[in-house]
Amino acid sequence: MGALIYSQNDVWVRAEDASAIGALRRTAMALAGRRGFSEEDVGRVAVAVSEAASNLVKHAVEGMMLIRPHPELDTAVEVLAIDRGPGMRDVARALRDGYSTTGTLGIGLGGIARMASGYEVHSVPGRGTVLGMYFTARGAPRPPSLASGVTRPIGEESVCGDAFVVAETGETTTAMLCDGLGHGGAAAQASREAVRIFLKHADLAPIAILERIHRGLSQTRGGAVAVARVDRAGETASFAGLGNVSAWITHQEGRQGMVSVPGIAGHQARTLRQYEYAVPPHSVVVLHSDGLSDRWDISAYPGLVTRLPSVIAATLLRDAGTRRDDACVVALRPGA
Repeated sequence: MGALIYSQNDVWVRAEDASAIGALRRTAMALAGRRGFSEEDVGRVAVAVSEAASNLVKHAVEGMMLIRPHPELDTAVEVLAIDRGPGMRDVARALRDGYSTTGTLGIGLGGIARMASGYEVHSVPGRGTVLGMYFTARGAPRPPSLASGVTRPIGEESVCGDAFVVAETGETTTAMLCDGLGHGGAAAQASREAVRIFLKHADLAPIAILERIHRGLSQTRGGAVAVARVDRAGETASFAGLGNVSAWITHQEGRQGMVSVPGIAGHQARTLRQYEYAVPPHSVVVLHSDGLSDRWDISAYPGLVTRLPSVIAATLLRDAGTRRDDACVVALRPGA
């Protein structure tokens, strides 16, 4: 088994008050230090995060930031900043040093771009801005940017009942998303058990993985589960789903749904099925729990499918997340 990605309890921090800036900077510095960054590299992270947080506080509407270990590389730090502000009509102009705008992230965006090891910005006027950036120590490898996802618990809960895990092996990327029934600790326990079973059987076909998860969740609350495998060489996807989890092959002109059979993993299911799909070039496979509405329209986000998987996932979480349930969204790119 190759590289692994696992996430359940992403901690999103509101950036609506100046007091948040220092707290976010300290969080980022501490994480970079634990990842072995030099003092100079820690300082680079601190300046970039402070600038991004400051701009959220000054200009954003519902600004939020996520600072976490990079899901694809255990020596890197990832930062996501999202808002529902006015957005930017000209991101390229905003990236030029000295440019100022009343829109989010206009001041200092050029400097942030220089300090980050990698970054992407997606902004739509009237919808807001998503900034994704990552930091590695000088000379360290860069993440492959093939898959990522984000989670968010319902309301003020500290534990998310949804979880996802991704395994990258050779020319394939396999993802499992579990939406534990309900929310809170019992839902989270079901999702963790699904992740544990997936890690034991990630080399099997998606339907075989799903069958084992279905049997293995019988002593838990259960949940909705989806397993997708993308063959990057053949540009195909294999999918097996049980319950109310959405799965899409997404491209700039639209999307194609992938079929999940009704039921609850661990408790009730019809005959499980695996389906095969073509994945056109420049497409992205998106999985999400019912904590996101499935009414999002990719054509409303010009260029989004070309962005980092984390930026895609964060944008959909921001706009389609209902907040009436735990939420999880995963994006898989067939090729880097």
